[in-house]
Amino acid sequence: MLDADRPDGVRLSVADARALGETALQRIGYPADEAAIITDQLIDNALCGYRFASLPRILAIAEDEKTSRPRTAVRIVRETPVSALIDGGNKVGYVAAYRGAEIAISKALASGIAVVGVHNSYYSGRNAYYVELMVRAGMVGIHTASAKPHVLPPGGRRAALGTNPISIGFPSTSGPVVYDIGTASLMWGEVLLMARLDEALPQGVGFDAEGSPTRDAAAVAHGGGVTAFGGHKGYGLSFAIQALGLLTGAAPQDYGFLFIAIDPAMLVQDFPARMAELVARIKATPRRVGVEEIRIPSERAFREREQRRREGLVLDRKVVDALNAL
Repeated sequence: MLDADRPDGVRLSVADARALGETALQRIGYPADEAAIITDQLIDNALCGYRFASLPRILAIAEDEKTSRPRTAVRIVRETPVSALIDGGNKVGYVAAYRGAEIAISKALASGIAVVGVHNSYYSGRNAYYVELMVRAGMVGIHTASAKPHVLPPGGRRAALGTNPISIGFPSTSGPVVYDIGTASLMWGEVLLMARLDEALPQGVGFDAEGSPTRDAAAVAHGGGVTAFGGHKGYGLSFAIQALGLLTGAAPQDYGFLFIAIDPAMLVQDFPARMAELVARIKATPRRVGVEEIRIPSERAFREREQRRREGLVLDRKVVDALNAL
């Protein structure tokens, strides 16, 4: 089994996990259609091996102050044939960003390229989920997400940047290829889950509200922050993604979801075949002793997705109990 059974875990079928997620979301006020959109991504995140980005996120949504505020319909506030600026209506990003990706795909299919920005939203989840949607529609997809401050700049005592992920995806005749990273040393969802489960953070990545180093996840979650990955390089990339968030209409330190969809046929007719050749050449790289395989971005996640669909999902018992309590 890909995921071992454990006393503090619960194995659920994909169908049962989906039902649990949708029911919990409806209990906190999301209509059935939006609960289904949110849960579809959370289940896919779990299938791809991202424990923190799966059903535990429902608990974060339930506890966020924005969830209790009024919500309005997602709407386009400015539009051209190749662009759209979207007001997310204070809906969670799993819904608002999903609509943004749909619009980007539609416009790129019609015009060859599209740029879409979404603001007035929060918590969009895993960038790769949206980018895979664009790739499966035949597009090269780029997606960045700025966020509320959870990352300290080098030398800073307070968080000033979001965890600010970036994802880029490519269509290929051998299947989608998706690169997805967060620019924080630890994604905020991981911090929240570790705080809920009383797990210690890795050494050197967390700071409390006073800017002092700590491994206490709860102290970091309550007013603290984490470092960017890769020192000044990760910080610089995080800064650039925060700046791109301004294109979406978001405030300087707020959530902004940017989508760029490009039809590769505008430039070359055989891009998917070229992409497959690139993948094949990289995987054929001579390996060092003891290395079984050269992998490309998304290969592990997609492979594990298929196995977990057969074997089910192992979720933390504390998380399942908390969802049932909703």
